[in-house]
Amino acid sequence: MKQTPLNVEFNGDLLAVVPPDAMRVVEVGCSGGGMAQAYRKINPTCIYTGIELNVEYAQVARTHCTSVLVGNIESMSDDVFDSLFPSSCWIFGDVLEHLYDPWAVLRRIRERLAPDASIVACIPNAQHWSVQARLNYGGFRYEDRGLMDRTHIRWFTRTTIDELFNACGFSIVDGRGRILEEPHREAALVGIRAFAEAIGGDADLAASDATPLQYVIRAMPV
Repeated sequence: MKQTPLNVEFNGDLLAVVPPDAMRVVEVGCSGGGMAQAYRKINPTCIYTGIELNVEYAQVARTHCTSVLVGNIESMSDDVFDSLFPSSCWIFGDVLEHLYDPWAVLRRIRERLAPDASIVACIPNAQHWSVQARLNYGGFRYEDRGLMDRTHIRWFTRTTIDELFNACGFSIVDGRGRILEEPHREAALVGIRAFAEAIGGDADLAASDATPLQYVIRAMPV
């Protein structure tokens, strides 16, 4: 299976929901450290720890992070995991969908997280109109990146993102869809509306939920 490509860019929408005064940030899947670089321009005194599977990517990220751990968040020992706390904010930028058990990871963080700390995440929308279109014409094929990234293990919609965090002891306190300029979207939404109506669903909600490419959220412990 192909490795997710090195990324030295950052998601501005995700950055916007990271608390600007977080004292200690942990980013899971920091890749080349683009988010770390952008955030530390806002908050240069922050202790920023990256976690990255790829040794070469981690080496690039060390230029921008305070420190980088090479390893898998799902198999990290308790000693190493505990060393990441106390922490003010955890960042999962297009990472949760790559985990076998994101529920277990979020619950493990929740057990140790302070009441005023938070998790921010960007998660692809499995209900996106293009995914529905692919299913419609039988073109549901994995690709090297994007919504159909072959390294995706889990799939989430707006509804199930909320359920994921609620089940793990969090409440989503801020959230928004990332909507890009896309050809053919409006034509596809006509069909999505019609299908929702045909099965007794809410056509407006079906079209609304099919529009964002990804969701960006911030969640806090409850």
